[in-house]
Amino acid sequence: MSTRTIQDPPFARYLFDNTASAWIWLLARLYLGWQWLQAGWHKVTDPAWMNGGTALKGYWTRAIAIPDPPAKPAITYGWYRDFLTFLLEGGHYTWFAKLIAVGEVLVGVALILGLLTGFAAFFGAFMNFNFMLAGSASTNPVLFTLAILLLMAWKVAGYWG
Repeated sequence: MSTRTIQDPPFARYLFDNTASAWIWLLARLYLGWQWLQAGWHKVTDPAWMNGGTALKGYWTRAIAIPDPPAKPAITYGWYRDFLTFLLEGGHYTWFAKLIAVGEVLVGVALILGLLTGFAAFFGAFMNFNFMLAGSASTNPVLFTLAILLLMAWKVAGYWG
């Protein structure tokens, strides 16, 4: 029995396997990294995030709220609301806020410098995914999409940097 190999389309090979496309991913990395660095720096320098996590407590409290009909709750999935309720009632916002703030800065720096680009993009996408599950659209869908594309291009995305 012979083995049959299916090749990727030439455009996909160029984008995801060819170092000539590294400049495209450099631009995406710099943009995404800057967005994470700005968001994280704002949190790291804000006492409401770093001293007690009251900012995150407020965010989670608003996210789990179920408004009166016909309004819809911010969180679509009950299991995620239960998860955030567990974290909120356990007081986990005190340490989780620091984790988010520092994580955002680290993801931003790693993407800007091209350090462990695949890992940084993964953790950035993971944070964006959780923000979206909590009902926060904002720029999260765009940043999530860029992070997924960087993950797909991990072989060349960190070539320059």
